[in-house]
Amino acid sequence: MTTNQPASAPLKNLAIEIAVPLGVYYGLHSLGASDFTALALSGVFPLARTLYQFAKDRTLNGLAIVVLVTNVVGMLLTFVSGDTRMMIAKDSLGSGITGLVILISAFTAQPIMTKALRPFLTHGKADHEEAWERLQGNRRFETVLRRGSYIWGVGFVLESAARVIGAFTLPVTTMVWLSTVIFVGSFTVIMLAAGLSAKEAGKMIAEEARPRELVAA
Repeated sequence: MTTNQPASAPLKNLAIEIAVPLGVYYGLHSLGASDFTALALSGVFPLARTLYQFAKDRTLNGLAIVVLVTNVVGMLLTFVSGDTRMMIAKDSLGSGITGLVILISAFTAQPIMTKALRPFLTHGKADHEEAWERLQGNRRFETVLRRGSYIWGVGFVLESAARVIGAFTLPVTTMVWLSTVIFVGSFTVIMLAAGLSAKEAGKMIAEEARPRELVAA
């Protein structure tokens, strides 16, 4: 099976499913909206995307569902708790749960990040797409791809843990901005580490796609 997705597609998906909801939440919160209202409205994007994808392809977007569930949990925590630190800690649930989902998928036949890596490694080129298909079943190739899910999964879980610890140990006024800094910094480091890890798979695809010389009988 081939894909015509551009290499930027995974980043666009992450922006819609994670960055956009976070941006909407923080934006509304800075304008004076309550935590409950900000969380509810930030869930509109992943909800709309999930419904659209299901109507179009009859498939469910795992990360979008995770964000939706996280928003619902966060809304419930905000509604029943008046603890400011608890409200800050809940912001880390999205990346934490996402990390757990990605990490668990790494032990299944279809790691989540493998599909996300494909456009980056094949660049939408027909010969590279064919090379990807031929490499399916290659143990080394699949191990390298699976490693990407380990990196994203562990990275998000650690980032989430750091923000939760900070929420309950550092001053609230510090964590209001530091939580976002930790998320952005961690995301950048994880993305770079995963990119370096995937280079070996990219080389394998390029080698497999290289035209074979015909040897005269």
